[in-house]
Amino acid sequence: MALAIRLSRGGRKKRPFYRIVVADKRMPRDGRYIEKLGTYNPLLADNNEQRVQLVEERVKYWLEQGAKPSERVAIFLGKAGLIEMPAQPNRPKKSEPGEKAKMLLADKEEKRQAAEEAAKAAEEEAKAAAEAPAEEAAAEEAPAEEEKAAE
Repeated sequence: MALAIRLSRGGRKKRPFYRIVVADKRMPRDGRYIEKLGTYNPLLADNNEQRVQLVEERVKYWLEQGAKPSERVAIFLGKAGLIEMPAQPNRPKKSEPGEKAKMLLADKEEKRQAAEEAAKAAEEEAKAAAEAPAEEAAAEEAPAEEEKAAE
């Protein structure tokens, strides 16, 4: 018989609560199980002691009997120090944003670049406008000085 240590869902809609159970692999997720080994409450904070509770001696017993933990349960057991911490695979496609989100991000980036270019253009125009009156003022002062010198 192939044994698995896995999560069995309980709780109501939108309020999950899981039992950590040892079950025959062929049984349904929430179906018949051999023994309850602990609980997992994902609604509690990560640092809360009540989030994951395990009966360590029974977990060790079932691991010796050849039960294979699921990926999520293996992480719990690794954090508890009962088994070596498993390698957690990187799933870039799963965390990748959808097509609509990508389009929205691209539009946002285009708008940001256009705003930057407009700000640079306005800044350059302001510098040019600031330099032009200074040149005009200098040009106006020069004839005035010449007139004073002529008198």
